[in-house]
Amino acid sequence: MTSHQDRVHGCLLGGALGDALGFPVEGVSLYTIQDRHGPAGITEPVPDRDGVVGRISDDTQMTLFTAEAVLRGGGVPHVQQAYLRWLDTQEHPEPPPADSAPHRTGRLREERWLYARRGPGRACILGLQQQYVPDPRRPLDGTPGLVNPDSKGCGTVMRSAPFGLVPGSFELAAHCALITHGHPTASYAAGAFAAVIGELMTGQPLDRAVRHALALLAGYPGHQETSTALERALALAEAGSDQLETLGAGWVAEEALAIAVYAALTAPTPATVGPALLLAVNHSGDSDSTGAVCGNLLGARHGAGALPPEWLA
Repeated sequence: MTSHQDRVHGCLLGGALGDALGFPVEGVSLYTIQDRHGPAGITEPVPDRDGVVGRISDDTQMTLFTAEAVLRGGGVPHVQQAYLRWLDTQEHPEPPPADSAPHRTGRLREERWLYARRGPGRACILGLQQQYVPDPRRPLDGTPGLVNPDSKGCGTVMRSAPFGLVPGSFELAAHCALITHGHPTASYAAGAFAAVIGELMTGQPLDRAVRHALALLAGYPGHQETSTALERALALAEAGSDQLETLGAGWVAEEALAIAVYAALTAPTPATVGPALLLAVNHSGDSDSTGAVCGNLLGARHGAGALPPEWLA
């Protein structure tokens, strides 16, 4: 039986692995991926544009700061402060002095390898610069948030796995999405993802966890984009249909979540985790984000021991 600790480890490590798999082919068309790497696309970790294998992107960077916030108490203000620490890694070459701003605390911000720009989303950067802290008492009623009200980029989803480790994960993730993205779908997709992770942590199978998230979504006005995307992912997986690209490119929140769920559903056993991760990144679009989210799901479902050890070396 997979332990809770192994699921937590697997969720975070799986996300980093999927991110590193997809980062070298982010934004590259499937045709070009196949032309460079063969008909099957990439079949193992490949070098990025700098020739480095295994490099993570902003997706894993932000996920680590989400995890730090959860460990500190997990409230919306904790998360906003943690994301400001991540913003420092994008705006400074090294850790700024700890006494130069209230948010500059803790050990994670001192990790110098995090001070690297790895394709951060524009909405994440601009949103954090506004230093907005959403009110967690504000109802999620389908109206746009105050920051980037038209943005539903997948930046809210790719950072949200750690919310699934604590109670109230749906609303916590959804409210924290408003720190940077105001479109309701950006919030609902983040909330649904966190809720799925939470169910997987209890040992639920993925399809049941997704249906649990769909039941939660149904109670919120304006949930339809996220619900429809998840329902399509379930239907395609149940049909055994190899039509991942019909779910979109993954640049927006509901598409990234649907692609990751669809790919993860093809891995009912630990032995199929590797092929599912490859499926999640071999497409035309935001391959690092879909790989990261898929890796979070697979690691939470099967544990760290199911991740291909040769890819982690």
